[in-house]
Formats: sequence, C-alpha cells, structure tokens
Amino acid sequence: MLLLSLPKQLRFAKYLIRVSLVVLLVVGLTQPLLQTPAVAMQNQQSITPQTALERLATANAVASEWFAPSFLAQVSVQQVQNILMSLTTELGKYQRVEPSGNDYQLVYEKGVVPAKIVLDPKGQIVGLRFLPVQAQFKSLDDAIAQFKQLPGKVSLLIVENNVKKVGLNESTPLAVGSAFKLAVLAALKTQIESGQHRWDEVISLQERQKSLPSGFLQSWADGSLLTVQSVAALMISQSDNTATDHLIHLVGRDAIEPLTPRNQPFLTTREAFILKAQTNHDLLQRYRAANLSARRALLDEIAQRPLPGVEEFVADPVALDIEWFFTPAELCSLMNRVKDLPLMSINPGISNSQAWARVAFKGGSEPGVINLTTALQAKNGKQYCVVATWNHNQALDETRFVSLYESTIALLK
Repeated sequence: MLLLSLPKQLRFAKYLIRVSLVVLLVVGLTQPLLQTPAVAMQNQQSITPQTALERLATANAVASEWFAPSFLAQVSVQQVQNILMSLTTELGKYQRVEPSGNDYQLVYEKGVVPAKIVLDPKGQIVGLRFLPVQAQFKSLDDAIAQFKQLPGKVSLLIVENNVKKVGLNESTPLAVGSAFKLAVLAALKTQIESGQHRWDEVISLQERQKSLPSGFLQSWADGSLLTVQSVAALMISQSDNTATDHLIHLVGRDAIEPLTPRNQPFLTTREAFILKAQTNHDLLQRYRAANLSARRALLDEIAQRPLPGVEEFVADPVALDIEWFFTPAELCSLMNRVKDLPLMSINPGISNSQAWARVAFKGGSEPGVINLTTALQAKNGKQYCVVATWNHNQALDETRFVSLYESTIALLK
C-alpha cells in the first residue's frame, strides 16, 4: 500500500504458512524425507527453548514426542523434517543457535534463520516459526555487491560517527515513500524548540486533512482531540498518513520546504493520493507540465477532489514521479535532527533493539518504492546511520531487500 512505513508494517510476504500458534517457513522442499527411526525421548521437563531448537537442527530425524498434540494436529513431523532439511540444503552446514533478544537465530554456513519457539509446561513444542533467511555477508563489500544486483535504481549509505563508511549512489535522490516524514518531524521539533508549538498542544482531527492508510486516524471522528506528541508518535511509529497531514498543516509547508528544496511544493499524502488517482489523470498531466508557481496554484484544485479508494494503490507502481525524493545523505541529516526524540524508538524497524544501546527508525514503501533509514547507537558508543533505497517500475522483492539491509546492519555489531 502506498506510503507504508516499515516495519510495524513489515507486511512483506514472509512466505509463511500460518496455522493457529504454528508458523513455519516454506523454503523450497525438494529433498526426500529421511526415514525416522525410533528416537529416545529426552527429559522434556528440563529442556529449554534454545536446546529444543538445537535438537531440531542437529537431529538425524525429528521425533513426534518433541511436539504437543495441538501442534501435530496442524503440522506434521514430515513437514518439519522437510523444512529443516531444506535449510541445510540451501544454507550449508548448521553451526549453532544464538539468542536474539527474546527469540533465537539458527546460524548456518551461508545464512541466518531467525526463529521463534514456544514450549508447553511439559517441554513440548506448541509454537514454531522460522522467518526469512538473512544472508551471511563476510564484508560490507559483499553487501554492496548484493545491492548492486537489484534491478532498477538502488542507493546505500552507511555513516559511522558522522564519517561515510560505505556509499552506493549516495548522492542520487530517489523516491523514499514515508521516510519523508522525517522532514515533517524535523520542522516540528524546530518550532517546538523555538516556542512556536508545544508537545502537549492539542489539535483536532479535520475531515479535509484526512488521508488513506497506512495508519488509522482517518477512521476517527472529526473533532477528535490529540496532543501534538501523540500525533507525531503515530506519524513515525505507525506511519499514519492522516497524522502526517495534520502535522504538515500545523507546521506549514514554508517551514518544511527549506529542509528539502527538491520537494516543492511539499505534498501532503492526501494530495499525492489524489494526483495518483485514475480518475484524476488530467489533473496529474497538468501538474507534471506545470512549473513551481503553477503547481502551487493547482493545490487548491487538488484540495477539491475527493480521496480515491485505497484499492488503487495495492498492486503495480503508480505515478512514481509523484513522490518525495531524497538522497541517503539527506535522510541521515534529517535522522540526526530527530533521533534523540523518544518517539523515534517506538518502532525500531527490523533491527534487534536489544543488540544496540539505541535504535531510531523510519522507512517507507509503495509499489515500486522502498526505503529503510535507521540510526543506531552501539553499546560501545559508536553511532551509525544506515540508509537503503530501491526504486523500480515493477513490483519489488521487498523480502529480499529487507534481508539484505538486515544482514548489512548485522556486520556493524
């Protein structure tokens, strides 16, 4: 969906089969099932989630006694066996299980598989989930090589303690979806610091400033009251488009545009949706042909058009020139302005927040566009900004992109 933020909405296809409490990753089950011999049952009372995963990964055959009846009623031992075999086929030799926050990861020769597991009081598995494989990069050069293989336009920037560590097309402005909301927040923060606004200031929802999802404020009643702090938190953590448009109205375009001169006039999400709507093709063409002053004049006409249906923005890329364009360096600069705000850490993105002293995140996507922007403070005090953007005129393999990004960040720890 247009302007989805990542990843409270990591709503990317995970290639998962969801069955009640049981979620298993499907990764190409091409190997024959091993014949299961009689397996001596371990003391289920003493097993831990980590040792249960280790047992699964190292056993020649999976035993039904390791699983609760409720699990086996929905997923067979054969399915589990095949998945584990395919992981070895795809990723090489199993190495170890590591804790990862409240969960775990299975480390193989060629990749890492995040895993969640739930045991019942008897030590039997009642829930098991393998997430998409993370590539194992030996170096940042390996990571760059993988990003370069993506079709379309790609950029990547890693800054360590304000010094560029890695760059790929870092001076190229690309569409970044909801990551533009960093500019809105930066302008708001400046006005609050100057006393023009306050975090506890109350604003009311207005129909003319409501937009389409992501987010949920568009469904709230007109006149509902929220503090600026709450609206800003929803804009960042939920990527709420209605929250965003209310803040753009509060702060004013003239306060945001100096932070991003390339994006003028600085569109609200509502305006972008209207311009991209199929029924407004004539308006879009006039907007495209207009100079800056003429585009500003068209904003009044845009405001009179109704919002289109959300179903128009869930498939193929639509009018990708109607977007917000930033270089990775510009996003890092904006992130540095706001990363200290507590609301920036409500949604840590795809990073394991427990592995870092602090994580601030904002991302964005629509069909054909994806961006991930993360500020990280390591436990040794080092500061990082990691920005990756991908644009293409066809549907993106978002799962692959997220995996590359996550694996790149893992090299910094």
